[in-house]
Amino acid sequence: MSLVADDFVVPRSFDGPGFRMEPLGPQHNERDHDAWMSSIDHIWETPDFPNGAWPTPMTLESNLADLLRHAKDFENRSGFTYSILDGDDVIGCVYIYPSRTADASVSSWVRASRAEMDVVTWQAISTWLETDWPYTTIEYGAR
Repeated sequence: MSLVADDFVVPRSFDGPGFRMEPLGPQHNERDHDAWMSSIDHIWETPDFPNGAWPTPMTLESNLADLLRHAKDFENRSGFTYSILDGDDVIGCVYIYPSRTADASVSSWVRASRAEMDVVTWQAISTWLETDWPYTTIEYGAR
């Protein structure tokens, strides 16, 4: 089931203050894996990740399978995951998926070594969702 109307053009990128975003895919595997594996405790302290269900350690191969699933969701318009980049460095991710109580559920994280970007990305992404996406209500943990 599509998370957006068929006529909505899903953004393929977003440029924010000190970062840019592009759809998460297999090309990010090693950089993505390093970003979150080095930041598990930090991510658990981030709003939207309180239950410890993710992240949990996984192999690079398992991460690739996860990235392929996210890319397929993007292609099917059932969910949208973006890699948050600074140059070529993966500094985090944002996930836009269905919600039972809002138009969309959004979560994001940044790697521990770039913790100062958490509020920056949250603010910019929140504004982007309000202005460029068709949602009236969004669940996205405040920073």
